[in-house]
Amino acid sequence: MTDTTAPSSPVVLEAWFDLQCPDCFQALDDVHALREKYGDRIDVQLRHFPLAKNKHAYAAAQAAEEAADQGRGWAYAEALLARTADLADRGEPVLMEVAAGLGLDAEEFDTALIDGRHLLTVDADQAEGQALKVTGTPTYVIGGERLDGGQSQEGLRARIEEIADRLLAG
Repeated sequence: MTDTTAPSSPVVLEAWFDLQCPDCFQALDDVHALREKYGDRIDVQLRHFPLAKNKHAYAAAQAAEEAADQGRGWAYAEALLARTADLADRGEPVLMEVAAGLGLDAEEFDTALIDGRHLLTVDADQAEGQALKVTGTPTYVIGGERLDGGQSQEGLRARIEEIADRLLAG
């Protein structure tokens, strides 16, 4: 007999990141651990919350959206977060270097940054983040709960796991 029950939907974990934020780079360890533990039962979604103090964060968010359009959104975000100090020091040329390093279409990437095609997506994320009272990064939303890692990331992964386990059991 065939099992006709549909697989349950994955738990959605929104990761509100600023791609020039060193704390968000450190938070990738938690993201990797959560993906390792839950596999396809968790859907980690990158949401953009560029902080005003980070001069290149807004452009970085647009660049990540173009990378997503080219099928490499998370890979780009992770590679860029690994270069937060370089991005702070050298600025937007780093965005193109990361894209080239991942084999993305550099010409299309450059055009996207000039024509602003991803502005609305980044603006919408930022507005939604403000409505959710996101004030710092990284911040996570899972099961309707906001978990703020802007001050400290201590205990965040354990709390995410508690909520994910509860949602998956329910």
